[in-house]
Amino acid sequence: MLFRRRARMLRWLFSGRVGPVWMWKALLLFVAIGFAGQLLGVIFNKSVQTAGRSIFTSPDAQGPSLGSCQPHTHIMFLKTHKTASSTVLNMLYRFGEERDLRFALPLGYQLGYPLPFNAHRVKGYRGPRAVEFHIMGNHMRFNRPEVEKVMPADTFYFSIIRNPVGLAESSFAYYKEVAPAFRKAKTLGDFADDPRKYYDPRLRNNHYARNLLLFDFGMDHNANFSATLAQRAEEIIRQTFNLILVSEYFDQSMILLRHALCWPLDAVVSFSLNARQQKPSGIGGMSAGWVGKVATAAGVGGKGSRSQAKTVTNVTEEQRVKLRQWNALDWHLYKSFNRTFWEEINRFGLAQMEEEVALLRVRREDLARVCLRDGGKPVEAHRIRDKNIRPYQSGLVKILGYELQPGLDNATRTACLRMIRPEIQYKDVLDAKQFPRALVAPAQPGPQNPVPMVAAGGPFLRQDSSRTGERPAGGRAGERTVEEGERDWDGNRLMRRNQTLILGAR
Repeated sequence: MLFRRRARMLRWLFSGRVGPVWMWKALLLFVAIGFAGQLLGVIFNKSVQTAGRSIFTSPDAQGPSLGSCQPHTHIMFLKTHKTASSTVLNMLYRFGEERDLRFALPLGYQLGYPLPFNAHRVKGYRGPRAVEFHIMGNHMRFNRPEVEKVMPADTFYFSIIRNPVGLAESSFAYYKEVAPAFRKAKTLGDFADDPRKYYDPRLRNNHYARNLLLFDFGMDHNANFSATLAQRAEEIIRQTFNLILVSEYFDQSMILLRHALCWPLDAVVSFSLNARQQKPSGIGGMSAGWVGKVATAAGVGGKGSRSQAKTVTNVTEEQRVKLRQWNALDWHLYKSFNRTFWEEINRFGLAQMEEEVALLRVRREDLARVCLRDGGKPVEAHRIRDKNIRPYQSGLVKILGYELQPGLDNATRTACLRMIRPEIQYKDVLDAKQFPRALVAPAQPGPQNPVPMVAAGGPFLRQDSSRTGERPAGGRAGERTVEEGERDWDGNRLMRRNQTLILGAR
């Protein structure tokens, strides 16, 4: 009996006499509307939550307490080559831009490199300390008396170094077609076996092939090694620089830097910039697989974490020894400042360092998940849809960049964009803000317009004008303006586009 009643009910429900078609259509419509409303509500709530509580304004952005110290805002960073220095410069750019600080920007893209720095290379410079500059960090060959004309007396000086063997591997790949010594050698191993066969100190750009760190610090990189000379070079650096970081221990370096500058944690959290494609890397490109830039140590305690990181190149151990001998002055600097670096960590406290490094890495992963597309993995430049954030390509290797996560609110997108904007494009953005009346030309790589200069004297500093093609100019030293059609130190003809001198055809 019950079965027959149910059968009649089903026939009635689906018979169409009482309108089962419109009833089911209505039911499906209500279900669809309810689902859509729920989905839109989740999206809306998520958007509102993101806008109202951005990850960049969360308590985690500050990191562990630094006490009552005040953040340093007068900072000079000597940007050495192939040492993860582009990533450090990005941090300085972000910190300064967020606080409307004034940068000592170059007229082009470098501060006269490879000639010794001259204060008149700084855009807007009007005489010794006539204008307050807060941050200086673009490539230069260090020249302390000229830097001191630009930066305030309380400036914090720091730089970063790298194992000369790893630095040579990276330089060989990046400057293969620039440095004659590298161009002549088929492989880095061939160069290491007999450097003098390929190296001529008189040739332009060969400074990339020997003691590049010492050269960037403004000293004679071709001097014959002696313990006395090496110790004197080390002493000169220590007299000027408050902190020397080590790129193989990048995260530990960032913690020391954060405490030295009294900066929030987010100010030293970064994604690797200007990194080379060689093997897959982790989130934000900052895992141990971040080749050519930073081999982040797995830990901070014990001898294992302090051992010199091996390079990823195929050179033999014997060739590594030869590269250390060829770069003996750099090798001395690296050993000395690496030892000092770990002494600083011991004073800081190994347990505290381990804890803060862990927080930094978690924070980097969190920001990568929010900011970066495809799980935060670096991608080839041609895959980046936004041409304004494609990294400049140089040498025989591909330089990787990032894509932003779609759908970010404006505040989060702005903060994320700052973290991945390539160095050249970022400099142009800051230039346009700092000098709004001067239209900045589209990003063009390479050296900038020359201004003649006299290098600071001393036993370690060598004038390079004899092989750069610089010619003297009339008038007061360093005050001549550069005109279109002149040639830069490497022979490139300079052309004027709007207010920026850029490289033209030779």
